[in-house]
Amino acid sequence: MNLEQLRSFVEVAQIGNFTRAADRLHLAQPSLSRQISTLESDLGAELFHRARGGSTLTGAGELLLPLARRMLADAETVHRELAELAGLQRGRVRLGATPTLCISLVAEVLSTFHAAYPAVELHLSERGSRRLLDELAGGELDLALITTSDAAPAERFTVTPLLVEELVVISSAARPAVVSGATIDLAAVAGLPQIVFSSSYDLRGTTDDAFRAAGLTPNVVLEGAEMDAVLRFVERGLGVAIVPAMVLIDRPGLRSVRLEEPTLTRVISLHRPSDVAPTAAVDVMHRTITATAVAFAARAGDTMRTAPRVADD
Repeated sequence: MNLEQLRSFVEVAQIGNFTRAADRLHLAQPSLSRQISTLESDLGAELFHRARGGSTLTGAGELLLPLARRMLADAETVHRELAELAGLQRGRVRLGATPTLCISLVAEVLSTFHAAYPAVELHLSERGSRRLLDELAGGELDLALITTSDAAPAERFTVTPLLVEELVVISSAARPAVVSGATIDLAAVAGLPQIVFSSSYDLRGTTDDAFRAAGLTPNVVLEGAEMDAVLRFVERGLGVAIVPAMVLIDRPGLRSVRLEEPTLTRVISLHRPSDVAPTAAVDVMHRTITATAVAFAARAGDTMRTAPRVADD
């Protein structure tokens, strides 16, 4: 059994047709058939039910498929790692993050990382937390920065909690403050003209749940905006918004006020697949993200703190 046979087996299993699989692999169809036949002979079991309309997996084939995918993934990791150590290729990091993190923490992380390792190829996926976890589980990402309302680790991933961040109420620095004190209660916020995020944002669900639990209906003047647009609209005085404290860094056009107890918070965690060994480049990116998160917590003061570590899952 060799890697070429496993690649051929996985391709036929996915497509269900020997001819189309051969085209995808740039092989002659008889060559692909010989590879599968040799694999079946070595294993002592038929892997496909062959029919005129296509090929389907036998029971033995269904058992082999997840193992074959795992072996191919491990082989790719080994090749990348050895190539990086030998200086034969630049390396690659595929990072996922939520939109609110992309305009704050991630911008700082990528700037720092690229300055130190300019030859490493960087890919960024900007999605909601649930979509990022799907991409991570599917092998499309190496790391993902996830925001949740608690610190519970997700299954199948190694989880590093980074920050616990308060949500604050922002308004235009060019307009009078919305409250004279240092804090504001949720009922007062509900009465202010409010700009709310698109329903795809995890943050939207958190704030909607908080108003609903308090029996309040917010005075929404605009909904469906993305983070950049929300911040600009607030700067122009269109209304207030509830946002993560992190996005206020280096934004003098905004002022913020903290919510009274109970405050709204979110946990920022770094996830990676627990069954795939990280490459050297991914490992360095992991350390860069952790160090940058600590620095952000220091800059944001009381509204952000380093998250307590929990056991890896």
